[in-house]
Amino acid sequence: MFVAVNPVLPPSSRRLWRAARGALAAALAWAAAGSGFAAASLTVLMGDDMAASSEFVQQLRADQEPGGKFELVRVAPGAALTAQPEAAAPPDTERAANAGVRTRSLRPSAADTPLTMAVGPAAARAAIERPGQEPLVLAMLSRLEYETLKASSPALRRGDRRVGVLLRDPAMADQLALVNAVLPQKHRVGVVATPESEPLVRELQRAAQGTNPAWDLRVEYAPDARSIASALRLVVPQSDALMVLPDLIGDNQAATLSVLRAAATAGLPVFGASEGLVRSGGLAAAVSTPSQLAQQARLLGQKVASAGTASGNGNNNAPLVEAATPATVRVNATVARGLGLRLPEERELTDRLAAPR
Repeated sequence: MFVAVNPVLPPSSRRLWRAARGALAAALAWAAAGSGFAAASLTVLMGDDMAASSEFVQQLRADQEPGGKFELVRVAPGAALTAQPEAAAPPDTERAANAGVRTRSLRPSAADTPLTMAVGPAAARAAIERPGQEPLVLAMLSRLEYETLKASSPALRRGDRRVGVLLRDPAMADQLALVNAVLPQKHRVGVVATPESEPLVRELQRAAQGTNPAWDLRVEYAPDARSIASALRLVVPQSDALMVLPDLIGDNQAATLSVLRAAATAGLPVFGASEGLVRSGGLAAAVSTPSQLAQQARLLGQKVASAGTASGNGNNNAPLVEAATPATVRVNATVARGLGLRLPEERELTDRLAAPR
């Protein structure tokens, strides 16, 4: 028979034991605070049914740890928010399931560390207009969509909520780093932009001046589709490569094809920030998939929540903006051969972009 014995400890030993127990409890509490974010209450606002948004949300759901609350909320123009509990149907049947879900309060319990994440511009606008003080992450926005939102929504500058913004496109410094990795001896880059692209152009200019040697950047503006051809005639002869920005030109297939055709005629490579550009005839692009963006959004949410806890006040609560971390480089091998270029493997180029600069 086994008998458990609780020995009587001398006072000095009891004090040491209590101190050790207190230290262990503090360590466990710290570990729980550090790891508990993933298991906290997550409310996801979804403003569209695009494939990229659905993949983003699916990854968020897959990464939610057991015990965490996951709530999907559909945002439709002119309609009330519709909450979907964690136990709802799979993504393919979510829309039908929502019809029978009762709208309920979205206020999480005080025991959780709640976070709201808005996916896409429609959801972002609904999220920042919605009352509440929980940390907020706006994801899957282009730089220009964020700039438009910032200019038109004073609620984004509220002092009582910490906001993070994850842009879906890589930073311009990363785009130039890709050009440099593919064309190390070239430093002339041409861009055709629209007047609305000014925030992107300023970022590109800062990135170009921040390198050694600095890039020779030539930018021409096309106020409408008919002006693209004349702008290209000025840019192409003074460029070693062209870059398509994620703007009204990069988002328009016909405009992008005009740039690709002009580049092909002149024998110039074209770089950008989408796999679609590479498939259409661009040479290379630095991209992040929606699943990779979802993982980055979780980390950004942790930063925002931590910053809100640390500050304890509404001062200096400007949104924390991050560009997408380019997790993958895509290369069009056929275009590379046609240009007579021998490029490193996609994995090697990806590693170069990830290296500290």
